[in-house]
Amino acid sequence: QVHLVESGGGWVQPGGSLRLSCAASRSIFSINTMGWYRQAPGKQRELVAKITNVGSTKYGDSAKSRFTISRDNAKNTVYLQMDSLKPEDTAVYYCNAQYLRMDYWGQGTQVTVSS
Repeated sequence: QVHLVESGGGWVQPGGSLRLSCAASRSIFSINTMGWYRQAPGKQRELVAKITNVGSTKYGDSAKSRFTISRDNAKNTVYLQMDSLKPEDTAVYYCNAQYLRMDYWGQGTQVTVSS
């Protein structure tokens, strides 16, 4: 089992930056893929970015060139650096771990982009 705790959400003005963190309860070396998804009101949950345990990354169309996913194996933590934020990035952001063919989710952290 994997327990995930997100942090770093909040309010930011358009054009600003935020860094989200996701701390895992076990070594992330053993977790196939970790990633970030988001869900805005009335919309389906969508992929933002994901990273494998060997460092391969994949980004959703909305995140390309603005967001960067990274991992710190020593801290069992995955990060999402979000730059040039737009109002349409407003959503609840969820951390995900794919481990032993199961999906685990964090509780979510709210990101609000507005002036």
